[in-house]
Amino acid sequence: MARTCLDHSIDVAGTYHSTQPAFEFPLVQHDIRDTERFESMLREHEPDAVVNCAAMTDVDGCESQPEAAFEVNGDAPGALASICAEHSVPFVHVSTDYVFDGEAAEPYSEDATTNPIQEYGKSKLEGEHQVREVDGETMLVRLSFVYGVRGDTDELVGFPAWVRDTLDAGDEVPLFVDQRITPSRAGHAAEAILELLDAEAYNCYHVASRSCVTPHEFGQAIADVQGADNTLVRESKQADVSRDAARPQDTCLNVSKVEDALGRAEPTLSQDLERIEEMFAS
Repeated sequence: MARTCLDHSIDVAGTYHSTQPAFEFPLVQHDIRDTERFESMLREHEPDAVVNCAAMTDVDGCESQPEAAFEVNGDAPGALASICAEHSVPFVHVSTDYVFDGEAAEPYSEDATTNPIQEYGKSKLEGEHQVREVDGETMLVRLSFVYGVRGDTDELVGFPAWVRDTLDAGDEVPLFVDQRITPSRAGHAAEAILELLDAEAYNCYHVASRSCVTPHEFGQAIADVQGADNTLVRESKQADVSRDAARPQDTCLNVSKVEDALGRAEPTLSQDLERIEEMFAS
């Protein structure tokens, strides 16, 4: 988000939780639950908008620490949104496809019934509820299977980085064929958020690829784009992996609402991967 703002010559002040990013703008180490410090920073910087990307995202960790998950993902966003409303500052909250149970027969729209099946999704849904209750200019942006390039180091991170590194080592990459997702490239999501803020389109949006794929298909696409041996990308199923928290089977997101709001189509997975390759080639 910060990198995209800087690319658009937008002044940025930010926070981080543990590792300080290598940006040359005001950065403060901050626990999202510290509302007094947040309000102090809000008074100091007088921002035009606040985008909350902070969350407890370890799905299995949330399962074993539900109280912390609800503090960070549920209560804190509501408190920050309330403070922003008191200062007449628009607030954008980033949420997740895991607010859905994955049982739908078609991609989820923004007003589809939510029914999270693990503590992570439940805590994120609580955050959505609390932000919605605030009487102010608020926006919810749900993402799915986020990946991209670190803004401060230009380092590939997330799922594509893991697939690339595993293939480079000559190892097999076991990927699920019984899960379906619409991957969100972080850089594109940041662009969409800026456009929605510029349009003052305060609502709930799904920002993701138009491609509904399995992780196995995603992995094969990564291998193909990078010219790697895609025969090392093998099929597996979710039952093959022991995990504390349940994962939804099909959380593909319907992106027509954000397409209508911005007057353009969301990218396909191939277009997003090609964009990343272009960034590394330039």
